Amino acid sequence: MGRLGAAAVAGGCGVVGAGLYLAVLLGSPGALILVYLTQLPLFVAGLWLGTGAAVTACSVASVVVLLAASDLMAAALFVALNAAPVTLLVRQALLARRQEDGTLLWYPPGMLTAWLTGLGLTGIGCAVVLLGGPEALQIGLREIVTRALGHLNLQGGPDRGEVAGTLAMVIPGIVAASWMVMAAINGALAQGLVARFKVNWRPSPDLAQLDLPFWISLAFAAAAALMALGGAPRFVGVNALIALFVPFCLAGLAVLHAGARRLSHPAMALVAFYTLAGLFGWPLLVAAILGLFESWLGLRRRLLPRKGRIDG
Repeated sequence: MGRLGAAAVAGGCGVVGAGLYLAVLLGSPGALILVYLTQLPLFVAGLWLGTGAAVTACSVASVVVLLAASDLMAAALFVALNAAPVTLLVRQALLARRQEDGTLLWYPPGMLTAWLTGLGLTGIGCAVVLLGGPEALQIGLREIVTRALGHLNLQGGPDRGEVAGTLAMVIPGIVAASWMVMAAINGALAQGLVARFKVNWRPSPDLAQLDLPFWISLAFAAAAALMALGGAPRFVGVNALIALFVPFCLAGLAVLHAGARRLSHPAMALVAFYTLAGLFGWPLLVAAILGLFESWLGLRRRLLPRKGRIDG
């Protein structure tokens, strides 16, 4: 494909991404599903045609959102939540170095997860700083939640102020974790799509090879320490811990994938696990706890068959 063709495809992906994002203007609850897929065509452009195509797709999408919404703040929010993170993650995903035997060693999935985690934690930090600090953010969220609960006219339930305070305490972390899950799913779907049509730039990462960098464990320890202090530090610590659930959950899933390879029918075991996780949710909590222990005990390396290990 020539440069003009690649630019046209990337621009088309950007228009599709902007269209999915603007579906929220329809006001339909079902439109939220389309909004969640906003990053998918942007990832497709980059994982198919390279980082330059990702920049083109994200730029086109940002301009379309700006023109359609006629709101600079809406366009800036789109760039912060979608365009900039997708461009960064695509760039990192397409990094590779040639080894002595001539083969390419691609950017590992653990480091991609680390970048995703860094973006999520940065988002929480920016929200705290831009909205006046932990206490101001928590107060503002409590007021918003209280008004929302008032519209529901709940009777006979828990105290409205208590519920609002609890939700205000965890909303930033839940939003960050949800965004991280959304980005990971869209990136995985995009890679699967381009690989299906054999136009992928890089091989699909192996989840069983996911190895988190040590700083994520340090971040967990720091967040736990902040939570123990109470007050404003507790607010920051609680939300950081919620966001850190995502990388540890992925690490736990890596352990499960590595362990499944020792079974005679690994696919059946994984399908059963993901079915339970989709129905009940708690298996993902178990996976996150497993991922936390994995970072200290190296369970995944012990479970992987020797031929599936990447040493060093």
